[in-house]
Formats: sequence, structure tokens, C-alpha cells
Amino acid sequence: MSARTPLVSCVFVCHDGAGRLLLARRGPGARDEPGTWDTGAGALEFGETFEAAVTREVREEYIASPLTITLLGVRNVLRDDPPSHWVAVVFAVRVDPATVAIGEPHKFDRLGWYTRAALPAPLHSQLAPTLALLPEHLDRLL
Repeated sequence: MSARTPLVSCVFVCHDGAGRLLLARRGPGARDEPGTWDTGAGALEFGETFEAAVTREVREEYIASPLTITLLGVRNVLRDDPPSHWVAVVFAVRVDPATVAIGEPHKFDRLGWYTRAALPAPLHSQLAPTLALLPEHLDRLL
């Protein structure tokens, strides 16, 4: 990535439709912040729709297929270390918890289902602003 070229990331908050959120703990091979808990995300590929990117990434990271995909908003993510600029298009994705498993063990070493009131620690630095876009009542996304 050129230091002067922003990239587009499709960020997805997977949920079960009943108030629980799926989070992954970033393993030693993660791009940044290993050991922290985060939602899923992946770069948009050339010619790909947002929904296709989210579907591909959910399958790659969690072996699951999206049941619903809902656009939540867009964030501008600027980081100094390492220098990067991402346009994060954020989605809520309902999945069937029975189908979820780690699909990229080189990036994640644990998965868990959590409520907003009982999130694990430590959290990735971008998790709070991502979750701020998520409605309080996930059942309204169904």
C-alpha cells in the first residue's frame, strides 16, 4: 500500500439476532494488535460489491454464510503506526452460531459470543467506534 493511497475495508459485526456479538481474538499472525478482540474485516477487491466482499470475508474468517447484511455506516480510519488510511464501510451481519468456526487460524486464535455489557479484554483500538454504529437492539436489523 502506498502511504498516500487510502484503501477500502468492509468491516462486519457478526451477530446472532438475539443480542450476542461474535468477536475474534487476534493471533500472533494478525496484521496489528495481536491478543486483542475485534470484529471481522477485509479489503474490498477491485470490481467487487460491498455485499460480495462481506460474504467472502465472513466465509473466509468464520466459515459461515451471512443470513442478512445491513449497512451501518462509514468511518475514516487514520493510523500512525504503521501509517495507514482506510475507509471502513461497516456492516451488521447475522449468522447462525452453529455454523461459525475459525477459518483463518493464522490470524485468529479464539472466537466468542458476547453481549455489549460483557465484552472480553483487551479490545482492539477500532472496536469501540465500530460498535458505536451498531443499533442497541439487533433484532431491529432482522
